[in-house]
Amino acid sequence: MGWKTLDDMDLAGKRVLTRVDINVPVEDGRVTDATRIERIAPTIRDILAAGGTPMLIAHFGRPKGKVVLDMSLRVVLPALEAALGRKVTLIETLDGAENLTEEARAADVLLLENIRFHPGEEANDPEFARRLAGLGDVYCNDAFSAAHRAHASTEGVAHHLPCCAGRLMQAELSALEAALGAPKRPVAAVVGGAKVSTKLDLLGNLVEKVDTLAIGGGMANTFLAAQGLGVGESLCEHDMGGAARGIMTKAAEAGCEIVLPADIVVAREFAENAPHEVVAAHLCPGDAMILDAGPRSIERLRAVFGAARTVIWNGPLGAFEIAPFDAATNAAARHVAELSRAGRLVSVAGGGDTVAALNHAGAADDFTYISTAGGAFLEWMEGKDLPGVAALKR
Repeated sequence: MGWKTLDDMDLAGKRVLTRVDINVPVEDGRVTDATRIERIAPTIRDILAAGGTPMLIAHFGRPKGKVVLDMSLRVVLPALEAALGRKVTLIETLDGAENLTEEARAADVLLLENIRFHPGEEANDPEFARRLAGLGDVYCNDAFSAAHRAHASTEGVAHHLPCCAGRLMQAELSALEAALGAPKRPVAAVVGGAKVSTKLDLLGNLVEKVDTLAIGGGMANTFLAAQGLGVGESLCEHDMGGAARGIMTKAAEAGCEIVLPADIVVAREFAENAPHEVVAAHLCPGDAMILDAGPRSIERLRAVFGAARTVIWNGPLGAFEIAPFDAATNAAARHVAELSRAGRLVSVAGGGDTVAALNHAGAADDFTYISTAGGAFLEWMEGKDLPGVAALKR
């Protein structure tokens, strides 16, 4: 695929600058979800096993080039040490990283303080990137979730050092290649969520690469309205009707079938267990909201998945946060999980509310791969070059 992995590098006795994403949720000074930290552990362990010393580079929050004590990476140290089972030494300044103490030189793992404390990071300042590169012998990028940013630590530093992908980056890129680069066909994509306007590039790229595109959530309402159907009080971007029709035309020209809800679950209020009914998609009452796809729509999706060899999933099919309007998302996700577990599907998911929706359905563990990257995953699906990935290919 044009980039090297840790297996291609001689790391013995080398300091390995390792870009990671440990920008995790924190409450009351404690990490509440260590998933991202746990997912970088294999890279760090493999660097250590190969005789290298990892110097981790990471951001936390949006300090915008200034030192903001509330955004210090010190808060993640306990969770990071727990995940690695070893001590991690925080280096508080770039000067400190350039002039390591004897104690720091003897440390197994080094963590450079929040890289976004430096204005040169987000500006991708060439001099800052050179200075950063001077801290190590090899550059390893394990932060796919930050790869859509052309920053000094994701793109600039790669110009100055031998570079490779870490294990998480390697897994992400391999999964995406399997989903969109050279997939097993037929390929089905599921795109849900609230707004068509935020996913025009995504839809435009997918209809040229997949065989079937199922659209759900509030986005489906916009497509139904674009076909002249009433959607009552539903979430709907009526001003995007022309764009929706353009996507449908492009899909027809590319031989991609678009699947929209054939029946819908409607209610008069957005609330848990609100009174609701199932009606045909063209019979939405004027005073009701579409909050989920109906049982006939679910059966249609099950048939699509049953015929597919690859499924790409982004976004929920309805108001999955509240019962019973989580039914379509749950049923569809569980069916994809079942087919994946049986080896009949390669399933790749990510972006936005996707991870939460699949976890809610209890289906996440059986998908082939779930990306924790939000914006980077979507930009890859949109067909865009990611600066942090392109840099590894040089």
